[in-house]
Amino acid sequence: MKPETYQIKTALISVSDKSGVVELAKSLVEMSVIIYSTGGTYKLLSENGINVRSVSEITNFPEIMDGRVKTLHPKIHGGLLADLGNPSHIQQMKENQIASIDLVVVNLYPFEETLAKNAPHEEMIENIDIGGPSMLRAAAKNYKWTAVLTSPEQYSFVIDEMQKNSGTLSIETRQKLSGEVFNHTSYYDSIIAGYFNDYNKVEAPTVTGVGFKLTQELRYGENPHQKAALYGNFNSYFDKFHGKELSYNNIIDINAAAQIILEFEATESAVVIVKHTNPCGVGLGSNLSEAYHKAFATDNVSPFGGIIAFNDTVDLETAQTVNDIFTEVLIAPNFSDEAIELLTKKKNRRLIKADYSVLKAAIKYDIKSVTGGFLMQEADKLLVDKEIMKLVTKREPSQDEMKALMFGWKVCKHVKSNSIVYTSFDRTLGIGAGQMSRVDSSRIAVEKAKLMGIDLKGSVVASDAFFPFADGLLEAVNAGASAVIQPGGSVRDEEVIQAADENNIAMIFTGMRHFRH
Repeated sequence: MKPETYQIKTALISVSDKSGVVELAKSLVEMSVIIYSTGGTYKLLSENGINVRSVSEITNFPEIMDGRVKTLHPKIHGGLLADLGNPSHIQQMKENQIASIDLVVVNLYPFEETLAKNAPHEEMIENIDIGGPSMLRAAAKNYKWTAVLTSPEQYSFVIDEMQKNSGTLSIETRQKLSGEVFNHTSYYDSIIAGYFNDYNKVEAPTVTGVGFKLTQELRYGENPHQKAALYGNFNSYFDKFHGKELSYNNIIDINAAAQIILEFEATESAVVIVKHTNPCGVGLGSNLSEAYHKAFATDNVSPFGGIIAFNDTVDLETAQTVNDIFTEVLIAPNFSDEAIELLTKKKNRRLIKADYSVLKAAIKYDIKSVTGGFLMQEADKLLVDKEIMKLVTKREPSQDEMKALMFGWKVCKHVKSNSIVYTSFDRTLGIGAGQMSRVDSSRIAVEKAKLMGIDLKGSVVASDAFFPFADGLLEAVNAGASAVIQPGGSVRDEEVIQAADENNIAMIFTGMRHFRH
């Protein structure tokens, strides 16, 4: 006897998601398959006129402990795990009156759905499936003799193949279904593990599994020759209601833009323009249109093909303001009907609604892939620690300078290192990003400001990490800056502070840095 020619004669069906299960069972009965079932599935199939038998007929044992124990039995697992090509297994089946179970249809207790409802801990525990994963793994291990289904999406093609091949399934199909089982149970276990890590406040578990469902396959990755896919629930936070499919790079930039806009309170109209994850302009205003003009004035070239995030409802005036240039994505908590009517005239432009309050709570970790694994850290959610932030120069910053310093610090936190940001209290003036030298970042920021006709006299400077030498600070002084905010922590801090005092510069040490690699 060969697996490829072994006809499916018995099936065990026990599902939480009952979509399509009645139709599946009817098709199996038409092919003379004997069906066994449990609990609610047994009741549903019986009510629909399907000849179904209780699992208790196999085990000669009732379901006990509120259904916790019903399939955990040698006659079930012996029927799932028996190698029908092994004479010893056949003999032991006869001796112990164990019948083969040829098909298992199981999906698991809705732990993830229960978690989404913020259910009490005891309810979460009761939604951890034990028998289901055990049967799935047993059947998957023995896939040559026991076929296994985990999802209603698999039902139709399996029935089609069985109908075409006298109730048999090819070894290739069985093997594919087996592999899907281990993805399925791995994901399920990772959700449970994640819940317990949160519940027990475990920050770095000794071993971990990353469990995310495929959201969509993307056309390509960072470059056209790279395959890519989106996993997880990104789309539940960002509702794209207009425009073509998001690309890999769009998704990265959307995430970056949203995290920057979250730095600003809803009481002030803020606009962030992002290109290749870096802000190329940030502005505040009495309304979004004014804020956009300030952000755009920082760099009127880079925004083309960029991402724009707003922290308030985009009205018609704002829509008219941004409509003239090509932008890939606009993100806002809402759009007025008039704005939508105008903005949707450009079919390729993506419009996204984002619930920032929900989004802020969802940002927990930063994960980066490395060869052979990944790095995981807490998200950089803290802006400053007022307990350690201090004035280190003789001159204190004025009120306006202090407002500007805090504005610059918010922006600098989201610019790729090394980063130098020149600002006023309500707009960016020059941004230098991602250079190997902090002095080079400062020079680039100054050069870009000059190209835009921006006078940096009286501006302030934010640096994501300490100035290792006084030359970086002197570069800012020469450009016209009057105040600086930086982490401090260099062995040459005293030299940098002295240079600031000699040039009547006010300087704040935050005591914390915001590297962004």
